Amino acid sequence: MIEFLVSQVIDPFRIGLIFFLLLTAIRTRREMGMRAPLAMGVVFIAILLPLTTGATVDAEGSTRLFSILSGIIANAIILAVFLGGWFVWERRRK
Repeated sequence: MIEFLVSQVIDPFRIGLIFFLLLTAIRTRREMGMRAPLAMGVVFIAILLPLTTGATVDAEGSTRLFSILSGIIANAIILAVFLGGWFVWERRRK
């Protein structure tokens, strides 16, 4: 299970999607806020990737539901790292 989660956290496609989700949320934060778009984006990406890869079962025999749930956790970890970096960047700019 840990290996599967780590493989999702280091997936470059997933990292790119989360990065550009954050950029979009930053650009539209005055109109939409940050929490709802980021939360919906994390869940959307977690559902999108297992459904579009065509694999119903991974090497460990887990189901799509497990892939989606672990994807939500992986996306949240990636987003937390990017948000931390963005907050540090904003504090240094001021």
